[in-house]
This record gives sequence, C-alpha cells and structure tokens, in this order.
Amino acid sequence: MRLKTMAARRLSLIAFSVVSMIGADLAPAFAQDQPAKQVFGHIDLPSAGPSKSYGSYAKGCQSGAVALPTEGEGFQAMRLSRNRRWGQPQLVSFIERFAQDSQKIGWPGLLIGDISQPRGGPMLTGHASHQIGLDVDIWWRKMPDHIMSAQEREDTPFISMLDKSKFLTVDDRKWSPLNARLVMMAASYPQVERIFVNPAIKQKLCQSWTGDRTFMGKIRPIYGHDEHFHVRLSCPAGATDCKPQAAVGPGDGCDKSLAWWFTKEPWAAPKKDPNAKPPKPPRPMMVSDLPKACAAIAVAPSAGRSQTAVQSAYTTPAAPATTTPIAPSPGGPVPPADVPRPSARPSMN
Repeated sequence: MRLKTMAARRLSLIAFSVVSMIGADLAPAFAQDQPAKQVFGHIDLPSAGPSKSYGSYAKGCQSGAVALPTEGEGFQAMRLSRNRRWGQPQLVSFIERFAQDSQKIGWPGLLIGDISQPRGGPMLTGHASHQIGLDVDIWWRKMPDHIMSAQEREDTPFISMLDKSKFLTVDDRKWSPLNARLVMMAASYPQVERIFVNPAIKQKLCQSWTGDRTFMGKIRPIYGHDEHFHVRLSCPAGATDCKPQAAVGPGDGCDKSLAWWFTKEPWAAPKKDPNAKPPKPPRPMMVSDLPKACAAIAVAPSAGRSQTAVQSAYTTPAAPATTTPIAPSPGGPVPPADVPRPSARPSMN
C-alpha cells in the first residue's frame, strides 16, 4: 500500500512538472494574442532579471525596472495610484541627481509625474511613449514645503504655463526665468536625448534665453506639454535591444520648424469626405507587435520588492560648450521632421 502511495505521488509530481513546462511554453504565445495595453497595463510588479529596455520609446517594454522612491531629496512622486513610477536605473538615478541640482539654482523641488509601468509597454490610458523606462514627466508646479499625503498627490492640480485666453502664449504671471533655467539645466545632461515642451514655451525660450544655447536644440516643441515637460534619456551605451530615436538636427530649433507651429496647419482638423464610409476602429497594438522579448517579459516571474532598489547609474554631465546661436532659416515655416501628427489626445503623448 505504501509503495502504491509513493508511486502515485511520484506520478503527480511528474504530471505537475509537465503541466508547468507546457504552461511556461504557452504563456508567451497566450500573451501575444492580446492587446498589449491590456497585458502590460494590469501588471503590478517588474520582472526579475537584468534591467534592460527593449524596442522604441513608443513600441517596447522593459525588464528589471526599479521604482522611483515616493519622495527623496528635492522631489516627490505624484499620482501614486497610477503605478507608473518604474524606470531603468539610469533614469531613476538621473531624476535623483537632477532634483538635487535643481535646488542649487533655487527651484524648491521637483514633482515627478509618469515614468513607465512596471514592465513598460503600452498604457491603458494616456501616453503613446513612456514604454521602455527612459521617459519621465516633470511638472511645472513647484514642490510644496511639506511631504504630501497620498491623497494630496492625487488631488493636486497641474498648472499650465499658458495664457489660455490667447493662442500659444506663455502666461508671464506663471512663467519666470527660473522655469527657463530649470528646463535648460535638464537639457544640459549628456544622457538627456530630448525634452518635449509646448511650442509656446519653446518660443519663449528662444526669445528670452540669453545664456549658453548649446543644448537649446534638445528642447522640442510638441502638442500639449504646457503643464509639464517630458524628459527622454538616450538608449544606454551598449543597449543593443533599445531602439534609439533619430538624432536631433543641428541648430537651436528657433527657426522655421518652430514657426510652423504658429500656422494653422498643425491645428487644422483632418478633412473628411462626406461620402466616405465610416473608418474602421484602429487596430490595437498587440503583444506580438512588440519586440519578441516583451511576450516573455509579460509572463516572467516578478522581482521581489527587495530587488527593486535603485542602482547608481548617473554620469556627471559634461561642461556646457559655448556656441553661437544659429540664425533662423529663410523661407516659410516647415513642419519639423521629428514631430508626430495630432492624435485624439495629443496632450498626453
């Protein structure tokens, strides 16, 4: 009887192992059959393993993400319920260093918005990018002089830098030279690839900044982004699975590519053919559309909370070089090459 019992247990263990192996093999395929935002938007913790970015800023995922602390020296994380404060170690280290450096110029502290989901990927709502742990939104609102409660971080409103009674005009009652110093400082770090701001803010910088303009070209105009600025880091050196964005063109960006934003074209509604059939709903991005590694990352074991400690990956920024501002090009406004066309919610990119 005892031998039969032991044999039955052995068979049960073998069967469990076989089912586990089959499940592991089928899991990535199962994930591939679903909309990516539904898969990645419902994952609460990062995957175990090395920290890596896969794919591009708007079509990818991340492994081994670390969480930005809810607060630290010179910063507080906002909208904690969204669970979007996960990034690559390089980004988290950058935020912490930038927060400390910003206080040296008189900024009271940074309010940090969305970074990425625990495993990156498309989000259920909002951003098109922020998928590989190298993007962060930093609010224009200054940090208060106390540690905010979780509820305060949910309820505190954004502050727009625009005068909404006028077309693409910065509100000088809210904007100050300190705002300009903050964003120009952010652009000076060598690991920062781009910074997205509202076209009116870019124009304000072009018109009023009298300091070094070496890094002005990194600051790119885009729809929305009047309540925060969006910092994007470059793919880390040697990160072969991270797809870099095309390099920023030469010059400070204060030229006809900026003037284009102040024409009717960027804001005109798409022309509709009254005789055309209603368009089909856009196809959602599936997990199978992402880099192949993302399907496995979606079903990989979760990292233990002790494994999400921030690693130091900050590189001291190089000293700014002095450059001569580039004069605007002759001719009419032209759309910049790296700007996407408007979407249904352009302010959320």
